[in-house]
Amino acid sequence: MTAITDLGIAGLRDGFRAGDFSAREIADAFNGAVAGAKALNAFIIETPDHAIAAAEAADRARAAGELLPLSGVPLGIKDLFCTAGYQTTAASRMLGGFTPTYESTVTAKLFAAGAGMLGKLNLDQFAMGSSNETSAFGNVVSPWRRNDGGNAALAPGGSSGGSSSAIAARIVPAATGTDTGGSIRQPAAFTGIAGIKPTYGRCSRFGIVAFASSLDQAGAMAQDVRDSAILLEAMSGFDPKDSTSLDVAVPQWEANLSSDLKGKKVGIPKEYRVDNMPPEIDALWKQGIEWLRDAGAEIVDVSLPHTRYALPTYYIIAPAEASSNLARYDGVRYGLRDLPEGANLQEMYAATRAAGFGPEVKRRILIGTYVLSAGFYDAYYTKAQKVRALIARDFEEAFRQVDVLLTPTAPSAAFALGEKSADPLEMYLNDVFTVPASLAGVPAMSVPAGLDGQGLPLGLQIIGRPLDEQGVLNAGLAIEQRAGFTAKPQNWWAK
Repeated sequence: MTAITDLGIAGLRDGFRAGDFSAREIADAFNGAVAGAKALNAFIIETPDHAIAAAEAADRARAAGELLPLSGVPLGIKDLFCTAGYQTTAASRMLGGFTPTYESTVTAKLFAAGAGMLGKLNLDQFAMGSSNETSAFGNVVSPWRRNDGGNAALAPGGSSGGSSSAIAARIVPAATGTDTGGSIRQPAAFTGIAGIKPTYGRCSRFGIVAFASSLDQAGAMAQDVRDSAILLEAMSGFDPKDSTSLDVAVPQWEANLSSDLKGKKVGIPKEYRVDNMPPEIDALWKQGIEWLRDAGAEIVDVSLPHTRYALPTYYIIAPAEASSNLARYDGVRYGLRDLPEGANLQEMYAATRAAGFGPEVKRRILIGTYVLSAGFYDAYYTKAQKVRALIARDFEEAFRQVDVLLTPTAPSAAFALGEKSADPLEMYLNDVFTVPASLAGVPAMSVPAGLDGQGLPLGLQIIGRPLDEQGVLNAGLAIEQRAGFTAKPQNWWAK
């Protein structure tokens, strides 16, 4: 019999409804798994009480015949989502001990659908990072190891590294993530799971600690495409509390899943064939093309000519918005206050921000403040916004020819912790394939598609038209079925 903790959302939901196990048994199994995986440092706080309370409510609902869509399913929640009565820190000292009195819209929807919460997952501080090494609570460790005989601790990706590590280790069945420039898709690729960033505005940003408001988008991370569809469906929907929320109906993504791509066209953007691409990534991309062709799709070469400007554009716009958003953390209203004896107001501001923000957050605030300053606003920020419009136009043109695009998710497999942290520019290059879709606000997903020569997961990315999450999920399902990815990391962390 499959262990409860090996099951994803669909397996837990269906098994619970069939009476194979109770919701309390599910909660106890996952609470035990979380408690036994401290070595991963995937959680900032654990909330077994929340998971148990939701499970007991689910068992009562089953007895009464009043089941909800996620009854019996416990989840991990990235610690960027405000959760009423439970600490929310954004993995920063600045918000240490902050306990919201309100619920983010996304978590409110998930709990209203019957889900429980196993805990708050670790992340890069304020979601700024690509390796989960910037957290004030220590880095998350990937459950994967290279097969070269060494024992190097690997990055789980970032910023949603706690989510990706916990799912890959099977200590949560699924988790929420947020994606600003690839923070769902890149960690999903690094850890051999599925992750989808929906169209900007699909999921409410209310109650999510802000990084870059025009880019931040909540999304779903899970073991496979079906589970991603189930979770995203429960998370999505219009929210009047978020001015960027889209007032559109939420489709039935799970019910409409199909891997038959007959009549669909898949675009292959030539600009994603970057210099020095590892041969294994290139070979997997070519294999993915053949898988989609086998699913009935027509393959079309397309061009996204402004792709090469995406990374510098992103690293102007995102820090600029971060500088503005993080100005609120001044030690006056909430969060950390560092007040040296005899300090004036200006000195308190400086001391608080110096103590509360980590090096990467400070770096991005400084970049953002610089590009927004009077002498450089037009030269940098205004120009970056114009290039962003051109990048979005490239996608519009491409989607006149094709239904979805296929690219690699990341330029490499997971790297060792500390391997790139000394060089910010090399770290930023991890987002080279994911940033363009974020700038354009279009849906994109990573699905696990194979292993590299060291036995580490590699992912393929599907990018779709605005609001066509169904097309993205269907293409992802076609790849998933043909890739047959079943590899799992060895259970070293629980020994």
